[in-house]
Amino acid sequence: MTLSSDSRLRFPLEEIAAQLLAYWQLTKPRIILLLLITTAAGMGLAAQGPLDPQLAIATLAGGAFAAAAANTLNCLYDRDIDAIMERTRWRPLPSGRVQPIEAWIFALVLAALSFILLDWQANQLAAGLALAGIIFYVVIYTHSLKRHSSQNIVIGGAAGAIPPLVGWAAVTGELAWPAWILFGIVCLWTPPHFWALALMIRDDYAAVKVPMLPVVAGNLATARQIYAYSWLLLPVTLALAWPLQVAGPFYSVTALLLGAELLRRSHLLCQAPDSQPLARSLFKFSIFYLMLLCGAIAMDCLPGAPNLTHAIAVLQGF
Repeated sequence: MTLSSDSRLRFPLEEIAAQLLAYWQLTKPRIILLLLITTAAGMGLAAQGPLDPQLAIATLAGGAFAAAAANTLNCLYDRDIDAIMERTRWRPLPSGRVQPIEAWIFALVLAALSFILLDWQANQLAAGLALAGIIFYVVIYTHSLKRHSSQNIVIGGAAGAIPPLVGWAAVTGELAWPAWILFGIVCLWTPPHFWALALMIRDDYAAVKVPMLPVVAGNLATARQIYAYSWLLLPVTLALAWPLQVAGPFYSVTALLLGAELLRRSHLLCQAPDSQPLARSLFKFSIFYLMLLCGAIAMDCLPGAPNLTHAIAVLQGF
């Protein structure tokens, strides 16, 4: 019995689709989406109005390439422990769907595309920041900190805070205080977000001897650290509205409400630090927190938002 031409064609197409899916998974697309949201927030805050569509698309594409390169290199470095951890053993490298040399080439091509695109369509500062983000994530966090320090995510989180700097630099060609406040927001948001995840998969980290805070200090100490960082995060988010006055009332109210809810969930976790449902709830909320906060920045930067801000300020004067 021989295969029909349709069957012979279908099998190669299925193999190609499976390989493309493996490369897609190698880049950790859900993480990229969150990073691009913060990049867009940086661009919107810098522009304070409509963005040049070509610049916006190029900056987001360049940021996506940079994040994909960094995530691929992270997967390459961590493939030994990924093969052991329940959550990660399905990834393309430990499962054998992508070979290491192929991942290396893929990552280097993505990094080069990121730098070339940002340098061409934006400026050298944006391109350099994106490249610095890749290096910091791979060399400082993945290589130097992740397997050696319980404060790995506190310092390494700076890599994930570079995208809003890229967005701001792409629009203005420089860095200013609002950009650094966005950087600080993401840095302070990272420990509550990542430690909530670490509480959920503490046993996995312990099995591969990665000294995440719950493994080293225990659940209660981790929950208290999450609560402390949540308190630190609130005034930093409000700094965009005051004293910098680059964000309006919609953002201010959103930041207050989100901050209050983050504190509430963190406090509940402190009362029951071994609760998996509470840790999972906090982890999921932290994702929505950052998305909604960046969305509020975008709303305040829409045409007409400055007029609304001025009108509210006038009303407050009576």
